[in-house]
Amino acid sequence: MAAKTAQERQIAPLETPTDLKPEATKDIAAGLTTLLADMFALYLKTKNFHWHMSGSHFRDYHLLLDEQSDQIFATTDPIAERARKIGGTTLRSIGEISRIQRLLDNDAPYVTPADMLAELRDDNKQLAASLRELHGVCDEMEDVATASLLEVWIDEAERRTWFLFEATRGAQ
Repeated sequence: MAAKTAQERQIAPLETPTDLKPEATKDIAAGLTTLLADMFALYLKTKNFHWHMSGSHFRDYHLLLDEQSDQIFATTDPIAERARKIGGTTLRSIGEISRIQRLLDNDAPYVTPADMLAELRDDNKQLAASLRELHGVCDEMEDVATASLLEVWIDEAERRTWFLFEATRGAQ
């Protein structure tokens, strides 16, 4: 096989070798890319609420949301790299995130602390459901490595949901 020229290398598609079927690569990479958009949306919303927290429980909520945003952000690189490892591609821009994210942004100038926590609780619950759905696709396509990662992220989303639920109990 002849060596490729620099021009051929620049236009060559990203072809990461994998033993997964092409349909699995396509479906799982697409699911991971949508998940990644949701993670970035949730990360930024969590940081937004962290930055704009107020009230009598400011310190506790501020620290809770900082911890949760760090955990959410820590998933982003493994999600993107998993899509690439199986032969797919992933996000390329903030515009792409805004087009495919399923979690809603919150651009309100003021949100009460109770509403912040309740919204993040619901978003994390929705995220856990999306993670489970993608896990089902991975099971069907026999991608145990992605499924294993998803199991950890499901547990993390459930823990965040639990903490946010408990923090909002007194507000109900």
